[in-house]
Parts: sequence; structure tokens; C-alpha cells
Amino acid sequence: MNVELAEAKHEFEISYPVIVVGGGACGMCAALAARDAGQDVLILEQDKSPMGTTAMSTGLIPAAGTLEQSELGIDDSPEIFAQDVQRKADNGADSAVVKRLAKESAETITWLQNKHNIPLSLVTGFTYPGHSAQRMYGSPNRHGGELMANLERAANDIGVDILTEALVDDLVVDAEQNVLGVRVRRPDGSKEEIGCSALILACCGFAGNSDMVAKYTPDMTNATFHGHPGNKGHAVRWGEALGAELADMSAYQGHGGLAHGYGIPILWPLIMEGGFQVNRNGERFSDESKGYSEQAVKVIAQPENVAWSIFDQRLYDLMLAFEDFKDAINAGAIISADGVESLATKLKLPSDKLQATIDDVSACANANKSDAYGRDFTKTPELDTGRLYAAKVTGALFHTQGGLAVNEDARVLRTNGEAFPNLFAGGGAARGISGAGASGYIAGNGLLTATGLGKIAGREAAKQLELKPAPLD
Repeated sequence: MNVELAEAKHEFEISYPVIVVGGGACGMCAALAARDAGQDVLILEQDKSPMGTTAMSTGLIPAAGTLEQSELGIDDSPEIFAQDVQRKADNGADSAVVKRLAKESAETITWLQNKHNIPLSLVTGFTYPGHSAQRMYGSPNRHGGELMANLERAANDIGVDILTEALVDDLVVDAEQNVLGVRVRRPDGSKEEIGCSALILACCGFAGNSDMVAKYTPDMTNATFHGHPGNKGHAVRWGEALGAELADMSAYQGHGGLAHGYGIPILWPLIMEGGFQVNRNGERFSDESKGYSEQAVKVIAQPENVAWSIFDQRLYDLMLAFEDFKDAINAGAIISADGVESLATKLKLPSDKLQATIDDVSACANANKSDAYGRDFTKTPELDTGRLYAAKVTGALFHTQGGLAVNEDARVLRTNGEAFPNLFAGGGAARGISGAGASGYIAGNGLLTATGLGKIAGREAAKQLELKPAPLD
């Protein structure tokens, strides 16, 4: 992964006004936006089909001040949304980028729905940790693979060119650091050069690069990596070679509920609506409601790096709205039993300790005592122990949140704060809005920056090309 210096008049085999590296949600949104503006666009995707990290997610995108929220009487606004993001990030995110993304979030959803026929609807019934309103949007089955299929269909419908099995190895730049094009490696080992007038980096982060994880996020070296294998840090390494600013490199999205041995996430509405976690001693060890990302390292710290998520029939029924939970059931990752003693036997947990933990949670739910970890159980019904369920889980690393620093127009910044002439970034390639570490990640941050910065990058790249003077004869 190199940056090669070339003459400004370097000749390429073929050229596009806009090239997008990466075919996940960020790349697709960037391509859709640039194509909407009349530019020819080429997506270069290393896999056989465009999937990316998005396909492994629930595909949920947060937005504030939407029509659907208004119709349901949900009080929300971009200002409230931005405050939520910064509160979770301990005010460590770039305020200009946060405000821009929050301000445009409702328009992003409407644009995808109405312009490109992406079936997105508001998720109701519960509020995700860190959010003060119900503002998550997802496709019908709440799955990222479904979202990706719709985005790819939309890109094909408007004439975006997508070249798969095309791994970008090198960037070609001139002396002024204008990106002139890219060098692509094909499965047979052959290489080709493709020129561009603007380049959008929408490739993944570095969660799949063990050396980079050890360097930047060492507390997750023992976590299970549950993300796209293409997360090798291409954008970061190109950025370093160019002298780009890197920011929040210790930030990541973890998950404290990956079904152990199955690789299926047990999603956090289960916890937020009353479920809890115990270790192999049958005891709770944290306030699980603070967030699924920071819970990952807490689970890893337990004996054998595992925990059990405990829930009842009400929560089981609630989770059936999610395709991942159905997959977990079908895979055999969900254990059920009649009563506490039977469940403890199946889980090989000490029944007296598990009973004491459940009694303690019930007392907290009935406001008879305060939780030792500060969690408020009074807002959800008391656990019904007649029929109980559990899932054995571990802590996982989903994706990183650090990357290339960008401004509110998704332009990549040098270390002196100046923007590169024609280089844009979003999604996993760019610095996220989670501050540093894991505790700043609020649900949906990944797809907010993917779809939002992708859309902005595509529009800004197209605008830049429209304003570019015609060459002199």
C-alpha cells in the first residue's frame, strides 16, 4: 500500500471523474450522491460483491427531526442529537462534523427513501443506549446485508460502475498532492492504473490488522474480531504516507454480546429492556446499560472471557423483530429452561449464586434497593422467572473509529489543518465521532458517518469538479 509520485500529466489506461475506494454503505452513498450530481463514478471493491462492514451490522442509521418522528410525536432535533453524540463521546468528537452530520441526518434518510427507494423505517419500541429519543432507521429485517443489497441495486439503477475483485494497492499523486489515480490489483495478479479527478476513500478501518490493533487499541487484543476481513488499515497507511492527520486512533466499536462460538451478535435492546449479564460465578459485574461497546472489554475481563446474557419470555418475544436473534435461535445459541435452577444446571452456573443475582435484580426493579453498579432497573418490568433464556457471549471488536481527520465537507486534512486538493473520506477510513476509546461509541455512529459522510463526500467531490476551470488549449 504505497503512494507513488508522478507527473501531473501522467497517462492512465482509463479515467473517471470520481473514484470511490470501497463498496460498503459509505462507498455506495458517496457514489449515489456524485452520480446524482451528474458525475461518472467508479466504485472499486476488493470482494466479489459489495458488502463491507455494513453487511455484518444491523444496518441501523440514526436521524433526528424526521417526518416519521413528528408523526409519532417524538420530540427530537439535530441539536438534541448532536448533544447526545457529544455527551457519549465526553465532548471528544469534532464538533463541526458532529453538527453537520446531525443537521443532515434527516435529509440523508429522506434522500435514500425517496430518491433511491431504500426501504427504511423508524425502529420503535425501545431507545438505544446514549440516545434520548427513538431515532434509528433500518430496512424491514433490520439487517445490514439487506441494506447493502438495496444500496447496490440503487447504484446499478442510476449507472454507477462497480468493479469488484479490484484491490487498490497504490495511490498516484503529483507534487502538489493532487490524487491523479489509483493502481488496482486483480485476482490473477495483474495490475491496472485508473485515473480520477477526485478520490473518495470509503474503505474499512484497521480492526482486522492485528499489529495495528495492538498499537492503537491494545485493550482489544484478546477480543474476538467480528468484522469485515478487509479491515486492514489501507486508508490510514496511505494517509500516513501523504502526511494526513490521524485522529482518535484508540477509538473503536466493541460489542459485549457476541454469541460465543457462533459469531452472532445478541443485540442490545435485550439488555436495555431489562436483560442483564452474569459471569461464570453467576454474578453480575457491571452496569450493562451504559453501552454495548464499552461492555466488550468488561466481558473479556471475566473468567474465560465470557458471560451469559439472561432474559425472559417478554424479551425473547421482543427480540424476534431482529434477524440476528432469529439466526441465533436457529444456530442453537439461545438456551431455555423452566425456572432458575434448571437454567443454572444447563449453563453450568452455581444455582444459588444465579438465584441471588436474579433476586437482587428483582429488588432493584421494585425499587426496594439500589443497584451496586448504578443501573436503574425500575423502568422495565421485573424478570419473569417462569421461563428463562440465556446466551453465552464474549466481547468482540466490530470496527475501529479512528482514522483520517476530515472536515465537515468530508475532505481529508493534512497535519497543518489544510485540506488535500481532491481527497475525501468517510466511514471506516475517516475519524469517527466517538471521541477516544470505546465508551464514546453511541449506537449507529458507524452508519451515521458512513451514510452521512459518504453522501457529503460525493456531493462535495461533484461540486469541486463543476467549479474546476476547464484546461487551456
